[in-house]
Amino acid sequence: MPKGTGFTMKEGPSEKRSQFPKIDFSSFILSLYSSGLVQLGKVEDPTTGEKSIHLDLAQHTIDMMAMLEEKTRGNLNEEEDNLLKALVSELRIAYVEAKA
Repeated sequence: MPKGTGFTMKEGPSEKRSQFPKIDFSSFILSLYSSGLVQLGKVEDPTTGEKSIHLDLAQHTIDMMAMLEEKTRGNLNEEEDNLLKALVSELRIAYVEAKA
């Protein structure tokens, strides 16, 4: 087992992963959205407990989500597509509000 993997000989990948949320497209984009809200100062940073605005990071997150929207067009189910569009839209609106 390579160093730095976080796994022991008694513990395989499936046992280690069970402590984390399910990995799917919706949880992935919700994670990006949450990061965007932190970067826009809409919610507290979980590591510091403070709100701060980082417009450059927020713009980067919005751009990543917009790229995902473009690159996954036609490959998502309706629920995933609607969620992604709504989250990108909400972050764009929050960005404009934070910038004002």
